[in-house]
Amino acid sequence: MDNDLYTLAIALYASTNDFLKGHPELTPWWPAVGLQPRITDGELVTVAVMQALLGST
Repeated sequence: MDNDLYTLAIALYASTNDFLKGHPELTPWWPAVGLQPRITDGELVTVAVMQALLGST
């Protein structure tokens, strides 16, 4: 991975994570018991945006 692309991914994740922490009403509700997600909402948004930027579907 190119350093510029890596830096973009980290900056995007940090911004997304901070935004979602500041606006918890935008994150989905998860039950206390049962299956827990393996990645955070910020990681999922970051992967989706990076795929869109790279033209991957």
